[in-house]
Amino acid sequence: MNFTGTLIGAVLGMWATHNLLGALIGGALGFMFDASRQQQRRRTPAQGGYIAPLFALIGAVAKADGRISEAEIAIAERLMVRMNLDQEQRRQAIDAFNEGKQPEFNATEVIDELRQWVGHRRDHAFPVIDVVIETVLAEGGNPSTEKMGILRQLAFALRVSDMELMALMAMKGYAWNATGGGRSYGGGQGGGGYVPPQRNTAGPDPYAVLGIQRGADDRATKRAYRKLISEHHPDRLGDLPDDMRRRAEARASEINAAYERIKAEKGFK
Repeated sequence: MNFTGTLIGAVLGMWATHNLLGALIGGALGFMFDASRQQQRRRTPAQGGYIAPLFALIGAVAKADGRISEAEIAIAERLMVRMNLDQEQRRQAIDAFNEGKQPEFNATEVIDELRQWVGHRRDHAFPVIDVVIETVLAEGGNPSTEKMGILRQLAFALRVSDMELMALMAMKGYAWNATGGGRSYGGGQGGGGYVPPQRNTAGPDPYAVLGIQRGADDRATKRAYRKLISEHHPDRLGDLPDDMRRRAEARASEINAAYERIKAEKGFK
């Protein structure tokens, strides 16, 4: 570990107090800073460290219902193009996808790798989940319980609640009520009464997009909107690939559209 902060803290402590106790206190504070920086470096792998675990998880989702369709393969191929992967990264992504579709593959391990890559950046968690949702919904029908189970496990690991996952599904035009399981963060397939997402032929439900009930008052609606738009705003994404930034832009657009529809319906500004 780098002890630069510890040394600087000790020197400043000695300079400020002119005694050993001050140096010890300053050094202790500097050590805490050094330890925090080291933990952050361990928690956030280098850029691109998400490629292998992400495509392995996509392969696992595609295979979860027993077969991989052409639509699911096409989703993975389009994602490689949109992410502008170079030749080596593309080879890495293909190898990971093929590994993920093996019957003995353990999705839990790559989900943990994605959790470490995301760290505490919830604005990074949503683009990752959005990519996996695209594979879950690739075939256009109602997704299987097995696929939704992996998706909910990922959401749970990234601390995205079932309510937030429901909102992301609503943006894709699917209605879903996460019944069963009894957990505030989706980590399994749920108990009895679980119903997979259903395609909403009327388009995205604006209330589901904002994660509010239809009876929510103006204040609750505005609060939900502000919270969502702050979490999904593309300007917060830093150095994420352009594809994930475009996904954030699309989500922000859906959130704005939902808010405008609700405002028009309820008649508030």
